[in-house]
Amino acid sequence: MFIPLHDANSLKYIKVQYVTIGLIAVNVAVWLVTGLASTQDVADAAVVGLGYIPAVAFDFADLEPALVLVPEDATYVTYAFLHGDFMHLASNMLFLWVFGDNVEDALGHFRFLLFYLACAAAGALAHGLLEPQSEAPLIGASGAVSGVVAAYLLLHPKIRVWVLVLFRVPLRLPAAVPIALWIAQQFYMLAVDGEHGISWGAHVGGILAGAALVMVMRRRGVPLFDRVIVTPEAVRHADAGPAATEEGGARGSVPPTHWGR
Repeated sequence: MFIPLHDANSLKYIKVQYVTIGLIAVNVAVWLVTGLASTQDVADAAVVGLGYIPAVAFDFADLEPALVLVPEDATYVTYAFLHGDFMHLASNMLFLWVFGDNVEDALGHFRFLLFYLACAAAGALAHGLLEPQSEAPLIGASGAVSGVVAAYLLLHPKIRVWVLVLFRVPLRLPAAVPIALWIAQQFYMLAVDGEHGISWGAHVGGILAGAALVMVMRRRGVPLFDRVIVTPEAVRHADAGPAATEEGGARGSVPPTHWGR
């Protein structure tokens, strides 16, 4: 439905989004090793050994010992670092890059990592509960990233985000508009799309987990539905003076520029 491009939402509590960058780096590295730089046999073994297989998780089937790469319970997380192709990887990492830094900022580095992994596990669990006898491995960071997107919606619904609508129309919209429509699409597709190659259940599981966890894991004092728009340093008016706070936020009246307020 849309591709996020950029949000003008500076960090308030951290200087660098180390965990977000690290997660993207790990996902890219795993894709290079298991996909681009490996034989098909290695890629298939990684998908089976590290992917989440509901039938195995719910004891309807067993993997051959030679195919087991990690403990069964670990696949609730390891599946989220595997991707089928470059576009699958790129779309997930783009969403994580645009929205992950501000969620990490609101939670803190360590709690954000736990949050991300918990959303991944919730996505796998939702997928498994909906298709408990499926022997097809689930892979991809979509469940975890869906949780990040849901958290961003609760934290910063009014921040304006540049998005590419229908893969061709760039628009600058309040985050609540494209994200709410995207979330509605996930629930709709889960309800109507029976035969599919996308796990809408994993998306919905991640969304529900992300929305619930951000309410209890965010830093003390971080509000939901933040009304304060933090103007990036690069576009802040030079004469803003004391109106700009140390956190980088324009708390008072800022003179308009060609970028807006």
